[in-house]
Amino acid sequence: MKASISTFSILVLLSISLVTSDDSVDFDSFLQCLPTHSDHSFPIADAILTPNNSSFESIYQQRANNIRIVLSTTSRPAAVITALHPSHAQATVVCAKRHGFQVRIRSGGHDLEGLSYTSEVPFVILDMFNLRSIDIDMASETAWVQAGATTGELYYRIAEKSNVHGFPSGVCTTLGIGGHFSGGGYGFLMRKYGLSIDNVIDAQLIDANGRILTRESMGEDVFWAIRGGGTTSFGIILSWRVKLVRVPPRVTVFTVQRTLEQGATDLVSRWQQVAPRLPKDLFISLQFEPINNGGNNKTVRVSFIGHFLGQTEGLIRLMNANLPELGLQRSDCLETSWVKSTVYWAGFANGTSIDVLLNSVPANTMLYKTKSDYYKAVIPEHGLETLWEVLMDIGNVIVIMNPYGGRMDEISESETAFAHRGGNFFMAQYTVHWSESDGGISAEGRYVDLSRRFFRTMAPYASSNPRAALVNYRDLDIGSNESGETDLEVAKGYGAKYFKNNFMRLAGAKAMIDPENFFKNEQSIPPLK
Repeated sequence: MKASISTFSILVLLSISLVTSDDSVDFDSFLQCLPTHSDHSFPIADAILTPNNSSFESIYQQRANNIRIVLSTTSRPAAVITALHPSHAQATVVCAKRHGFQVRIRSGGHDLEGLSYTSEVPFVILDMFNLRSIDIDMASETAWVQAGATTGELYYRIAEKSNVHGFPSGVCTTLGIGGHFSGGGYGFLMRKYGLSIDNVIDAQLIDANGRILTRESMGEDVFWAIRGGGTTSFGIILSWRVKLVRVPPRVTVFTVQRTLEQGATDLVSRWQQVAPRLPKDLFISLQFEPINNGGNNKTVRVSFIGHFLGQTEGLIRLMNANLPELGLQRSDCLETSWVKSTVYWAGFANGTSIDVLLNSVPANTMLYKTKSDYYKAVIPEHGLETLWEVLMDIGNVIVIMNPYGGRMDEISESETAFAHRGGNFFMAQYTVHWSESDGGISAEGRYVDLSRRFFRTMAPYASSNPRAALVNYRDLDIGSNESGETDLEVAKGYGAKYFKNNFMRLAGAKAMIDPENFFKNEQSIPPLK
């Protein structure tokens, strides 16, 4: 699934086309502006990468998780500002606004549609990966976490201080905190403690005038909006202040795999009924993938991946009482510390050092197209049979289903901008992926069409009116404003799917903080006029 780096680099270098010919932008003046608006104690020249810099392309590629986006676009930023100090981010806003550039903000690069690193108008990238400090205060059980830090780094730094604290956040450990939290931030603690944003108590935000605002100075409406509303519509997150959560010194994880021939259909039917109603301490995710045992001997393998905030003995009792059909054995279980469980969930082999959490760039990248769905009812058996058929027919698909319930049912959909709360059984992610051996970028159209076909197949069973989607799984198929132009009626289309009834309040908050709509992208929130 991994593209050849050498081929990748050649293709990227050949496709560079800087969008700087627009008469409304002045790149030289933009560069001259930056030092005058940043702290002279931290020279911004060291943070500016232009195409003349030898490291420009490597940094651009390294922080772009989806190769499909990088290879299929001809646009490139006029510069990448790798901010080394908050004043560098402030200067980028002030100078880009003054000299006609759009700013795209990137923290980890896990942007499925590349909106943080591509644009069809003259733009610069503000890359936050150098702003990654994590300041933990165990007395108050809180931490200030800068936008460029990753979820893995946060888990690691918490473990340095305590073995009975953690934080509810994503499974992938290279997610940038700035963007991940702003779209909600969900993971295997969501049924116990909710989302990342449900445990955010303050933030530092740079507005369109370059000011650094806190919760008090931005006001509660904007603070509400940036927790789940996608911060890049409102400003630039510098840091979040979070409340740590308590975890036991020992937790238990497990993976049990079953194929269709081993009764996976009945097990998935039972999981749908049970998983959202389990005790909050237990989270069981599903992963489906087609496998080929040779020739036309195809089947589907279902992985039941679990996390229990307790020891193995208690987990076995719970499973025997609620999902005995799975036949969970002690030999399936791994009892470990909470921080080591994050390594397990990230897909690393048992025994891998927790130092891997400090790796800020994914080891593998691929070409892919991802979509998401919410389910408010179980998929009937005939629907599962249809799902298996299309999985085996398409081939290069991974489906992940994560259960709701627990704490997620207890939080009102209007509490934060993240509206997908009670009433959901589970959320699903569908990823169609391919590699150079499958045709590379020349096969993009075929595989994107396959992802749309899969999405249509699931329509009868997913939520409707609206068919809800997760904003952190951006999907330009569900509507967009070209180049981020303000069009409230267009935005209502994707806004309803991502934010449900919260969309108009988000547009109102946008009008308060950014009435001129400086911060925008193809699926941003326009200001309510």
